[in-house]
Amino acid sequence: MIIKIVKGGPYIVSGGVPISEKVITPKGEGYLWTDGEEIEQKERYSLCRCGRSNASPFCDGSHSKPLAFGGKEKADMAPYEERADVLEGETLYLRDDGRCAMARFCHTDRGKVWTLVKNSGDPECRELAIRAACECPAGRLTAYNKDGSLHEDTLDKEIVVIQDPEKNCSGGYYVKGGIKIVSAEGREYEVRNRYVLCRCGHSRNMPFCDASHVGYRFKSRN
Repeated sequence: MIIKIVKGGPYIVSGGVPISEKVITPKGEGYLWTDGEEIEQKERYSLCRCGRSNASPFCDGSHSKPLAFGGKEKADMAPYEERADVLEGETLYLRDDGRCAMARFCHTDRGKVWTLVKNSGDPECRELAIRAACECPAGRLTAYNKDGSLHEDTLDKEIVVIQDPEKNCSGGYYVKGGIKIVSAEGREYEVRNRYVLCRCGHSRNMPFCDASHVGYRFKSRN
């Protein structure tokens, strides 16, 4: 299973990667995923990257008209652990590389993940902090014990098309389970368990989502 980026064009997904639509849904002060519309399953497919397709999430060639889509990749290709800052809490470390997709799973009924990590001597805060970090779709956040062991869920390989009615917009592509992604120039990005790819065409950190879809009120045209 692999994702290849086409220069000025879509993401080409090969290997029969399952694809679904999920909705970011408020629950108390936190959030959960609920099911969206069914999406046709294919062995190989092209996902829109410019935000213009009328067949979203699939590409319909709109990136080439009327004005060509640039989509230049600008993301730092250095490994996550080199890019991420570290926050030390009472019983946990939190790594944070700042790649925010505005999915808000870092919010809980007891506060945001950064506060929970600082107060992780409290067993409830500790458990909520671990959950919040593991559920960040962008992979921005990872929680570690003081001995360096990582808390990370085992995720099946899948691409999730995000819808966000609370923010009145459509989100990016949540890529799960460590699917390889190759740049338009043929370079491989670090394989990670969780990341979100831009699909609105406006990210300043291509190919990854930087939450620009919220400001632009991007809505897919499917």
